[in-house]
Amino acid sequence: MPAMDSTQERTFCKWLNTKLEANGYPPMHSLLHDLSDGVRLIQLMEIMGDTSLGRYNKNPRMRVQKAENVNKALEFIRQRGIKLTNIGPEDIMDGNLKLILGMIWTLVLRFTIADISEEGLSAKEGLLLWCQRKTAPYKEVDVQDFSVSWSDGLALCALIHCHRPDLLDYDNLDKSDRHGNTRLAFQIAADHLGIPQLLEVEDLCDSDRPDERSVMTYIASFFHAFSTMDQAETVSRRVEKFAELMQSVWTSKNDYERRARNLLHALAEVQEQWAASRFTGTYTDAKEQSAAFTTYKHMRKRTWVTERQDVATLFGNIQTKLRTYGLREYLPPVGLAPSDIDHAWNELLNSEAKRSRSINAQIRQIKESLRKQFADLANDFSQRLHGVSLDLSTVEGPLEEQQEQVRQIQVRVPGLADALARVAKAENDCIAANVEENDYTVFTCQDLDFELELVTQAIAKKISFIDNQIVSRNMTNLTPAQLEQFESTFRYFDRDETNTLVLSEFSAALASLGIIYSDEDLDYIHDQLVQDYGAVTFEAFINLLVDITEDQTSPEQLRESFRGIAGDKPFVTELDMRLAQLPVSAIDYLREVLPSSSENEVEEPQYDYETWLHDVFV
Repeated sequence: MPAMDSTQERTFCKWLNTKLEANGYPPMHSLLHDLSDGVRLIQLMEIMGDTSLGRYNKNPRMRVQKAENVNKALEFIRQRGIKLTNIGPEDIMDGNLKLILGMIWTLVLRFTIADISEEGLSAKEGLLLWCQRKTAPYKEVDVQDFSVSWSDGLALCALIHCHRPDLLDYDNLDKSDRHGNTRLAFQIAADHLGIPQLLEVEDLCDSDRPDERSVMTYIASFFHAFSTMDQAETVSRRVEKFAELMQSVWTSKNDYERRARNLLHALAEVQEQWAASRFTGTYTDAKEQSAAFTTYKHMRKRTWVTERQDVATLFGNIQTKLRTYGLREYLPPVGLAPSDIDHAWNELLNSEAKRSRSINAQIRQIKESLRKQFADLANDFSQRLHGVSLDLSTVEGPLEEQQEQVRQIQVRVPGLADALARVAKAENDCIAANVEENDYTVFTCQDLDFELELVTQAIAKKISFIDNQIVSRNMTNLTPAQLEQFESTFRYFDRDETNTLVLSEFSAALASLGIIYSDEDLDYIHDQLVQDYGAVTFEAFINLLVDITEDQTSPEQLRESFRGIAGDKPFVTELDMRLAQLPVSAIDYLREVLPSSSENEVEEPQYDYETWLHDVFV
């Protein structure tokens, strides 16, 4: 079967089924089979002719009965002035597809296309002109026929968009998607316009030349659908206009009264809320109420301003319309007149001013209270801190008594830390409330924290100093020069001022005194001191040096050690010390304490260890 005949058969079958199904008959599935007994053909003629063809064989079994039915239908067609050429009952009963399609096309022309008229043109020419006029504004569409002009789906989409732009966004179509556009048009036409899909997407998009008769049959459905729509809209507009004329005044009155009543209620309600509102005394609460009031002015208030204007305009329009049609002037119910709205609006403005003043006064009061609260706490803390500093500076008496006095002062530090925390909270409250200036105090929390840290460090240093002095006092087996050297060495390497030495500091301190151990021995000595004293304290360090100086170290031993590092020279250089793998910290210390000299600025300094050892031990 040629592709064109297949398309026509499918399209015409669907077209006939729309007639049958609309009148309660089951659809056909094959033109050749379903029309062969004449029953469906008679039903179709009765539908299209809107008349009865009389009695006929509804269940024909014999060929002669079928022929009678078909002949009855053909005769009816001829009586309606429709010319049928070269087709008889046998052609339909025997399934002559070409003649059957020709007959159906004649029916399509007569019952679907013949009554189309556009600017004096009728039938095919009128339908084509109608399509051209409707799609003219769409630059991608150029309807010249009922074949290839419809192959990309855009002409169908344009027809739909022209009449129902709410159903289809033409501008955002992918103009290159032929199948997608065609499928979309078919779907919208079927779902929203009641136009059955007589064609398949492939009939238009995949055919070199779509079948003209099939396309005309489908496009004619658009013409009738939109023509019916236009007629229905015209009738509806007339009725609607008449109804609006009669009901517009009544509707406008109701609208005015409803909106005026709602506006007045809203104005009264917000004023009642403000009157019932209470402040909790916190800045957060006051700020929240201020923010809510600002939001009200930017949102609800502006909505009411617009509504008030709209209500006034609506009232004026009602009066104008009444005067235009000679009707009696509109008098709103009591309390809803424009003057009542104006009065309520003035009351709202007065309430707004009162609300704004109360919020601002509350915020000012809270800020002032926060300033004083912070100042009281900060000033009190400063006085307490000054008292601690003063007590620390006046500590005197025997070392043990001084030790006890300082420890009693140290016990007061945690209380100061708690007080500073309260100062910090008060300062944060001020920051949250945007309080930047404060005439009641010169302090900030950062200032006080810094001063507290200084006092804490001073107490710790004082305790360490007294402890070390007690240890030094008890070291009767050391000369004052040795004790001074050992103490200065300890202080030098106690970089973090904890009065203890970590392993690296301990190693450097010993090396600076010329005492060098292997890593294994050093670790052992360090661990032993930690086990005995809890850490390498000043006492542990001094006791260790006492043991070393009494049992191992002598001036002569140290001279031998320095000669070994210096290569028997009477002086030692930084390079000598580095080659001996002394720790960097020990080298730095020795460079500071050893007398030095050099022949010129270019030469490396020469450090006189002989003189230094003589001064230390003599």
